[in-house]
Amino acid sequence: MTAIPTELRYAKSHEWVRDNGDGTLSVGITDHAQTQLGDVVFVELPEVGQELSAGGEVAVIESVKAASDIYSPVSGTVTSVNDQLEDAPETINEDCYQAGWIFTLTPSDDTELDGLLTADQYQSSTTSSEA
Repeated sequence: MTAIPTELRYAKSHEWVRDNGDGTLSVGITDHAQTQLGDVVFVELPEVGQELSAGGEVAVIESVKAASDIYSPVSGTVTSVNDQLEDAPETINEDCYQAGWIFTLTPSDDTELDGLLTADQYQSSTTSSEA
C-alpha cells in the first residue's frame, strides 16, 4: 500500500480532503479505494455550483469491476471539477492523491473537518477492516 499522506484528512468512506489554503478544499479517493475498484474507466463529476451535504453522494466512479458512489466528506459548494478525468479517468489509479483529485469545494462549516480521520486513524480503520 502506498503511504497515506499525513497532511490530508479522511472520510471512513475512503475520500480524502486537502486544505488548499485559499478557503477551498480538494477531494479525491484514497489509494485503498482506487485499489479496491481496480482500473477506473469513467468518472461522473459533480456540477460546479452544486450544494453538497456531508456524507451525500456527489460523484460516481466506474471501474472494470464496479461502479462506486463518491460522498462529500464535508458540506459546501463545488467550486471546480477535474475535467482531465473525463478523458483520462485512469489518472485516479495512477496518482490518486495529486493529479487524480475529483473536485474542490468551499466548505460551509469548517468544523466538519474536525470529524474526519487523521492519516493514522484512517490507516488503522483500513487495516482493521482487512483483517
